[in-house]
Amino acid sequence: MNENEFWQLVTRSKPEQDQESLAAELKAKLNELDNQDLAAFDKFFSQQMRRSYLWSLWGAAYIVTGCDSEYGFAEFRAFLISLGQEWFERVLLDPDALAELPAWPEKDGYAYPFVEDYDLIAGQIYEDRTGEELPFVPSGQATPQGKKFSHKKKQLKATYPQLFQLFPF
Repeated sequence: MNENEFWQLVTRSKPEQDQESLAAELKAKLNELDNQDLAAFDKFFSQQMRRSYLWSLWGAAYIVTGCDSEYGFAEFRAFLISLGQEWFERVLLDPDALAELPAWPEKDGYAYPFVEDYDLIAGQIYEDRTGEELPFVPSGQATPQGKKFSHKKKQLKATYPQLFQLFPF
């Protein structure tokens, strides 16, 4: 398993793909891997989760959905990873670029950029096969990196102008 293979496995087929079919698709692909590749996949996933543990991304999630919990932010980061390497790297550098996403997965008519338990699929398969857990790879620090975003409307609008236009408060 190399980084290219990781991104091929994890990337959704279309931006608006619902989380159930996305998770089922990844599970089917991961079931074909041997245990060593499952462990490598899980390590790559954890590394990308750690890289995206940024206040600037949490601010973007807050504008789009009002995301205010660690759990929700983890699901948002899994969504970012599922967009593929090109989008992921772009959004790490400029979270406001998410406004240029051509489509969003939706729930009840609202943008729903969350993928529940996407980061756990490889570990579940591995544990089902072996009865053991994959080695733990932390997916974040104690707090996100960077400067904490401001919840003030004026500051959010200045920091994330494109997202603020798409998802006004």
